[in-house]
Amino acid sequence: MRGRPVAKTVSEYLAGVPEPARGTLKKVRAAIRSAAPRGAEETISYGIPMFKYKGQLVGYAAFSNHCSIFPGGIVEEFRDELRGYKISKGTIQFPVDKPLPATLITKLVKFSAARNNLREERKR
Repeated sequence: MRGRPVAKTVSEYLAGVPEPARGTLKKVRAAIRSAAPRGAEETISYGIPMFKYKGQLVGYAAFSNHCSIFPGGIVEEFRDELRGYKISKGTIQFPVDKPLPATLITKLVKFSAARNNLREERKR
């Protein structure tokens, strides 16, 4: 959220988010954690919580009127499942009091991890 100091840890970030967005982000975070591959790390990147695994996996954040998840440029592949949400190339917005369904978050995280694995294989 704008106007506050940049958090150095995810705990600091979440502590600065007002309810109901904080509870929503905690649910999103738990869903990401359960779907993330072994070895994924959670950090602050670009001022928001970000899971990294062979590159950016998925980030999440709270704003004044919505929360967002940032799965990278894979949003288009899930267009049908994202009807009803505001989307852009790399962002999905949802209400501060209603997280994305955990099953959808799982699909996004697994797709993003597979994309990152493929990118790494291509580098070899």
